[in-house]
Amino acid sequence: MNTNLEISWKSLNKYNEELCGDKVEILKSDDADIVILSDGMGSGVKANILATLTTKILGTMLKGGADISDCVETIAKTLPVCSIRQVAYSTFSILKISKNGSAYLVEYDNPGCVFMRDGDILSIPYTFREVAGKNIREYYFDIQLDDYLILFSDGVVHAGVGQKLKFGWGWTGAAEFIRDSLQDMISPSRLTSMICNACENYYMNAPGDDTTVAVMKIIEEKIVNLFSGPPASYDDDEVLMADFIQSPGKKIISGGTSANIASRILGKKLKASLEYSDPKIPPIATLAGMDLVTEGVLTLNRLVKILHQYNTGDFTADFYQKLDADNGAAMLAKILLEDCTHLNMFVGQAMNAAHQNEGLPFDLSIRMRLIDSIKLECEKMGKSVTIKYY
Repeated sequence: MNTNLEISWKSLNKYNEELCGDKVEILKSDDADIVILSDGMGSGVKANILATLTTKILGTMLKGGADISDCVETIAKTLPVCSIRQVAYSTFSILKISKNGSAYLVEYDNPGCVFMRDGDILSIPYTFREVAGKNIREYYFDIQLDDYLILFSDGVVHAGVGQKLKFGWGWTGAAEFIRDSLQDMISPSRLTSMICNACENYYMNAPGDDTTVAVMKIIEEKIVNLFSGPPASYDDDEVLMADFIQSPGKKIISGGTSANIASRILGKKLKASLEYSDPKIPPIATLAGMDLVTEGVLTLNRLVKILHQYNTGDFTADFYQKLDADNGAAMLAKILLEDCTHLNMFVGQAMNAAHQNEGLPFDLSIRMRLIDSIKLECEKMGKSVTIKYY
């Protein structure tokens, strides 16, 4: 079993705080994915520093093959000591999903992971272990396709305390909400948004604590291939198309010239739509064998904005309403967000006078900068991205 992990996370800052005291770190290697969620003591700058130090130290050590005992001991010795409680304090959860289907989870004073399979909440057996004077919970278990694992900070279980809910939402309330939300299979990003929206409602839009949710789903590998821009040499048109067509996965073309190249070489008719669902985004086209054909620069520019909005944590119900819109940019963004683990980009480097700013070299052209931005935003989401230039 060669597992892939689709990951989404979002934080709500404590009311009137500019910085979040929770931190999520995602590490990927050839044999495993690691997700770390840390909750620094208190709130604001101090908590943010504690949480950031915790995730960076744990991430660096775990990636280097360190034992969890050494990690916890290092955390205890490294973090600043609270002048009031006299403890170096930052809670954390570490989830490691190996490509062979095995999982390892360790939790130190964070709420327990919610493990969902086939619409049910599963209980994962764990053992207590004392490390450097601290009690941690350790879990060893196997995962399968379509499993969901949800980590969160205590801001989730405390949602509504003293407001809409006298004693807060609690772990059980959060877990039951997650179960009910997963009656229909949804993406981790949509589930993350739903949980955070519920927390914000219970807090009456004024969170009393930093609140962070991280949702992981076990999925099959999903490859997306994107062709944009004609090659620098006409002779490379067929080379690019051969590479593009032979790569497994979804096929997307962005750009009118690129679409015409594909139409000519494949011997198939390109049909342009005349429907403008969004007056600022040119309509899509259809070409047999392609999953999506869009216009180029305007569409890619809107795509980058959508991906950037997602990566800043600004994904609410309004965001998903825009994502479900019937225009090329939204359709492409939805594929990259919810149906992609690996993105392969086939990028032509032909000069295009319409996309040039006078006096700038080609590597600063609008299209090339958009390609770089797409790569950056997709990698922030944990996607594997490759670019091949022609």
